[in-house]
Amino acid sequence: MTESTSTVSMAGTAPTKGGGRRKLSLPVILLIIAGGLLLFSLVRILSGANDLTSVGQVSGALQLAVPIGLAGLGGLWAERAGVINIGLEGMMILGTWFGAWAGYQWGPWTGVLMGIAGGALGGLLHAIVTVTFKVNHIVSGVAVTILATGLTRYLSNFTFAEAAGGSSKQSPRIDRIDRITIPGLSDWLGEIQAKHWFFVSDLAGVLGGLVTNLSWLTVVAILLVPATWWILWRTSFGLRLRSCGENPVAAESLGVNVYKYKYIAVIVSGGLAGLGGAFLAIVSTGIYQEGQTGGRGYIGLAAMIFGNWMPGGMALGAGLFGFTDSLKLRGGAENVHAMLLLLAILLLIAAVWQLYKKKYVPALVSAVVAGLLYTWYALTDELPSQFVDAAPYVATLLVLALSAQRLRMPKANGMAYRKGQGK
Repeated sequence: MTESTSTVSMAGTAPTKGGGRRKLSLPVILLIIAGGLLLFSLVRILSGANDLTSVGQVSGALQLAVPIGLAGLGGLWAERAGVINIGLEGMMILGTWFGAWAGYQWGPWTGVLMGIAGGALGGLLHAIVTVTFKVNHIVSGVAVTILATGLTRYLSNFTFAEAAGGSSKQSPRIDRIDRITIPGLSDWLGEIQAKHWFFVSDLAGVLGGLVTNLSWLTVVAILLVPATWWILWRTSFGLRLRSCGENPVAAESLGVNVYKYKYIAVIVSGGLAGLGGAFLAIVSTGIYQEGQTGGRGYIGLAAMIFGNWMPGGMALGAGLFGFTDSLKLRGGAENVHAMLLLLAILLLIAAVWQLYKKKYVPALVSAVVAGLLYTWYALTDELPSQFVDAAPYVATLLVLALSAQRLRMPKANGMAYRKGQGK
């Protein structure tokens, strides 16, 4: 048996009992997306929130989803190699600062590269502490975030504060990366969306958002999702890396340098999170601002868990969180108010499914909560601004709570490993 086939048997045949999620085929995924769009269209018609699936809404959601998705991809790389990376938030912070520092001086693309480098430095520190010195992964990740917050605040005092247009809490303005819009197609889809037809206009709004006012860095970020899948699931390098997260003892017995692959994975993880931070500073706002990551590193980690440690599922999770975040920017209270109706319908569907599965107590709970949400929706016209601002974080908690029982993380994730442990 060759090394590659042995590693396949070790890393690719993990049992699915007890919470594993079966792989979904492309037709099934497309049907799920179509069903979700039908549901959104129904909610839009019933609530009158016509901006729910508009071109601007989808375009804004995509821009907000990218940094979350990049952080999630970073977490996926690290955890597939067996290292929990709770420090994604800190690595994003480093990416925002280094990206802005280089970006306003030497241009946005230089800022992107420096943002990646800043995040990778955070990843290297996390790898040294966890892989070499065997410190608890959670403790190390929290320490990296605290260190990144303090370091960037200190550096800002004698860099941005002394630059024209900057201060101790923000950088000077950074030149924007060029944006693209597909002429003709974008206008045509916008016209169809504006007619507010059932489903057709919603589909046009989604497609229009994907071809309108798109940053080149957004295109790069989207391409990183299939690239990660191909590298980790279709190359011998990815096979060895994933084996380190499933069974490092067996991997080492087959000649895999476990330490090396863990280091590579965590450094790449930090670089991807840093890229997400640079995206926030350069594309989203055009300046560095203290605290601008706003917990997106943690939300990215939640998106990765929701996606069951797979790139495609992680991308869907990031899209969901980006969409809920964008609701407060366009239509605000009206759009989030419409989401109460959506949640009520989803919980009602869940209750029917649980009844079919003869799970009567969960079905009753789902039905009661659905009734309460619908009552809230029916008796109000708008939601308090505080709830609107909290919508992305509420969505994060709900998604994790509903999906937690069907997840399977890499078997050796978070476990300390010493070279020669299996001898």
